[in-house]
Amino acid sequence: MKRHNWSVNEQANFLKRIGELLARGYPIAEAIESLSLHLPKNRKEELYQCLVDLKNGISFHDVLGNLGFHKDLIGYVYFAEQHGSFAEALLEGSSLALVKENDRKKLVKLIQYPALLIFITGFLLVFVQKSLLPKFTSLFESMSLEANFFMKILSSFDTYVPILMAILLLLLTSGATYYIFVFRKVSVLKQRSQLVRIPIVGRILKLLFTHYFSVQLSFLLSGGISVFEALLLFEKNHRQPFYSVLGLEIKQKLLTGEKLESILSSFPFFEREFPMIIKHGQENGKLEQELLFFSEHCLLNMEERIEKSLKMIQPVLYLFIGFLVVSMYLAILLPMFQLLDGI
Repeated sequence: MKRHNWSVNEQANFLKRIGELLARGYPIAEAIESLSLHLPKNRKEELYQCLVDLKNGISFHDVLGNLGFHKDLIGYVYFAEQHGSFAEALLEGSSLALVKENDRKKLVKLIQYPALLIFITGFLLVFVQKSLLPKFTSLFESMSLEANFFMKILSSFDTYVPILMAILLLLLTSGATYYIFVFRKVSVLKQRSQLVRIPIVGRILKLLFTHYFSVQLSFLLSGGISVFEALLLFEKNHRQPFYSVLGLEIKQKLLTGEKLESILSSFPFFEREFPMIIKHGQENGKLEQELLFFSEHCLLNMEERIEKSLKMIQPVLYLFIGFLVVSMYLAILLPMFQLLDGI
């Protein structure tokens, strides 16, 4: 059977509806069978194979892996199979996936129109630079008139744009070289530590990592599992190498006698308040509730930061485009007045 890729929205909505049916008391097989009735033929065939795999004893998270689902969604299912809060975990994971996908679509939508304007403006700029400006410049020189400010700005593009393009190409080449020969060879924990140092994006990633780890740990603890057993389950989750290595690292440090909050404070990819939340939850005996509340706080904070960043992008692009358009307009219009004055 040929496998058709599931979009992120399809994956998230599928798991969301599965979670809703499970919350109503449906067994997993009946929930999948019920959903397949509302899906296209190719999806029905894939879900039929899912039912066969489940009956053969394959775990649901492995079944989703065979369908090509995103590793974060598979991670939610994997942990849900361990702690038993299956419906809640599926609803939580699908909601997060939908939020991330919606933010991605907003970003694409915000950039599309300005990108088109930049392309058209760039075309006009080249036309003005190569066709009109040389004529005005030679005319001004013959009449001993000085070029105006906006003509100088447009003329400077010939000098500075190639330099900027060369710098950009050099940065991209350096980045690609660093990624291939250095970044890929360091441990996954060091990779995440470097990623959270990136301005703006790093802050959002830090919230995302903290949210995911805290919400999964909360669900596991709510299921009656100890912290050490929960870390062992993180370690066994090989589909997510970062959380697998992280679980192993924390577990080994716990065995040496270090406290959980001091261990977490040593990781730069977690929120600064995270160790304090852990300590407070251990002291009041409500660690799982504290973690769940903090994960929700991280998610809200992440959404606010993404929204704020998206709102900043479009005005900056429009301001740049507007400046170029006005410069071209005045570079053409002002010389006419100067020529009239010179006659």
